[in-house]
Amino acid sequence: MSSFVNAPVPKASQDRVAELQESLAEIRSRIQQACSPPHAPALVAVSKYKPASDILACYEDGQRDFGENYVQELEEKAQQLNLPGIKWHFIGTLQSNKAKVLALIPNLYAVQTVTSAKAATGLNKYLPAERSAPLNILLQVNTSGEDNKSGVPPLSPDSPSADVELTQLARHIIKECPRLHFQGLMTIGSLTESLSSAEKENEDFERLKQTRDLLQEALSKEFPADSGKWGLDGRLLLSMGMSSDFEAALKAGSDIVRVGTGIFDMQV
Repeated sequence: MSSFVNAPVPKASQDRVAELQESLAEIRSRIQQACSPPHAPALVAVSKYKPASDILACYEDGQRDFGENYVQELEEKAQQLNLPGIKWHFIGTLQSNKAKVLALIPNLYAVQTVTSAKAATGLNKYLPAERSAPLNILLQVNTSGEDNKSGVPPLSPDSPSADVELTQLARHIIKECPRLHFQGLMTIGSLTESLSSAEKENEDFERLKQTRDLLQEALSKEFPADSGKWGLDGRLLLSMGMSSDFEAALKAGSDIVRVGTGIFDMQV
């Protein structure tokens, strides 16, 4: 149990609150400009290493979705900031032995980095009995093929989608993990693609879109799109795009963007 559970959350200074409000307003404006109505993507404010006072300031400015990379840090912050409507997204590498601790975190809304049936099974097993809503799950796809990135391989039109790792993992969650909801796919693209996103299509984003389409086609043969067993309204969501490339990701059809530096470290 964290020593922070009953500690009051300190308030950020007025200057810091003003900085965060200005940064959030700038990011929200850029998101709106990059999207075509009625598309309304979710903004996850990536708050790793940031104090609870920063998160509280953003919350009081209307931000509700926050992303954390480390289970212990998320556990401590979620206990400190047990606020109405707050949604915590785990976006770090998930080790299956951390599934129990993660599953018990209050207001955990989504785990975006599942890559194994073992981790999914652990989350399903250890969710608190009193939790009414299923836990949203996104499968992390390594679209860039980089060895230093986690994720299962993307799908290809040249291989049978039903037999590959990603499809089997999605089926496992849908069939064997009733307390989880398979919501979509997440990727962390390569730095090279990110830096060139303004000039050309981001191949990592395009690869994730293709994978989504192929996976939807495979799943719909066994689980009808209107069954409510996966996705949202019969469509898998895409979580792609960070501070340096979220506008390109939105133009490519991203439903969730994860912005940290652009909010918390922006020089305004």
